[in-house]
Amino acid sequence: TFHSSAQYDDPDGALENEEFLPSTDGKKPVRFTDFEGKTSFGMSVFNLGNAIMGSGILGLAYAMANTGILLFLFLLTAVAALSSYSIHLLLKASGIVGIRAYEQLGYRAFGTPGKMAAGIAITLQNIGAMSSYLYIVKSELPLVIQAFLKADFNSDLWYLNGNYLVIMVSASIILPLALMKQLGYLGYTSGFSLSCMVFFLTAVSWSASHGAQHHSGSPQIAAYTIPILAFAFVCHPEVLPIYTELRNPTQKKMQKVSNISILIMYCMYFLAALFGYLTFYDSVESELLHTYNRIDPYDTLILCVRVAVLTAVTLTVPIVLFPVRRAIQHMLFSTKSFSWLRHIAIALILLTFINMLVIFAPNILGIFGIIGATSAPCLIFIFPAVFYIRIVPKTDEPMISIPKIVAVCFAALGVSFMVMSLSFIIIDWTSGVGHAVGGH
Repeated sequence: TFHSSAQYDDPDGALENEEFLPSTDGKKPVRFTDFEGKTSFGMSVFNLGNAIMGSGILGLAYAMANTGILLFLFLLTAVAALSSYSIHLLLKASGIVGIRAYEQLGYRAFGTPGKMAAGIAITLQNIGAMSSYLYIVKSELPLVIQAFLKADFNSDLWYLNGNYLVIMVSASIILPLALMKQLGYLGYTSGFSLSCMVFFLTAVSWSASHGAQHHSGSPQIAAYTIPILAFAFVCHPEVLPIYTELRNPTQKKMQKVSNISILIMYCMYFLAALFGYLTFYDSVESELLHTYNRIDPYDTLILCVRVAVLTAVTLTVPIVLFPVRRAIQHMLFSTKSFSWLRHIAIALILLTFINMLVIFAPNILGIFGIIGATSAPCLIFIFPAVFYIRIVPKTDEPMISIPKIVAVCFAALGVSFMVMSLSFIIIDWTSGVGHAVGGH
């Protein structure tokens, strides 16, 4: 039973307020206004896992080459734990006010500025993510087709042109999936996408055990390492939409979905980075697949790996598009009820815009670095903490209570993280290293 999506009907959360007036016994009924969830626990894990598993997985071996194995493991563990805590804050705040939309939490905490801040951060973050996925399609798919057809690299055949290919993939695969009414339906494609990444992992570990080439070198923290890691677990815009669609939803159940998804991706990330690093050591590039290309572009295993990665990132794009569409609905059309026309139009406009970006944009690291340094800390650290502090009543938890103090520290961590990442990137750019690092 889908109501005509009540969440967009009221800009000021008026419906929600009505819904949550104390009932006769003074207890708030914890019901959510969106609709009854239909998605199973497993499918929700697949969807959230798919949302987490971004193209970040391809940058992690490069991050490890810059930090060394132990420091990398420490940083990855820290980021995973912080992401889990941050989801706890989001779920707790959303449970108190009975809202399952990031933008509405922002509205409840700070009025319209809060709603706009959350909406803009989600839009930037996820457009950045989608651009990087499609960038991979643009750079990889021509090489794969060329290898399959054993075509001449310099031939200017249209089907070896990444720009045409990325538009075709967007129109034929991504758009139809992005037009689904609910995220839950994408559980199957998410499961398939994750299994492609498991295959990628197996192949990377196999080539590591057969040692492709070895160099030794000293670790150093590069400007992009921390943003790449931060980017690795951003699934926060997707958490609440997935929560909305979960069958028999409780805060505890959704936290479990999140923790399992994070744990699965944590293991996959660490193994992918480790094997990629052990294969190439310091000669690993910012995008792992390019590094494999140097060995033997026509190798069957490498070809299959590339097809798997391409499939996985392509199927992640629709998952990441949902929260952006939802954010745009909240920011611009919050008084309107669900309309298929608007649903389709927003998806079309977004995909067209992202295709333009990808066709005319610079290399992938620049995209990762800047967005990772700005919107990711907001979505992972700052917003969940600040919304939590504002939404949880002072009667329940005064400002000097442990949970609130921890949340304040968490927000401060996010701010320092953002400043540090941005300053790294600026230093990197001014010294001109940025061009050397990412230039494929």
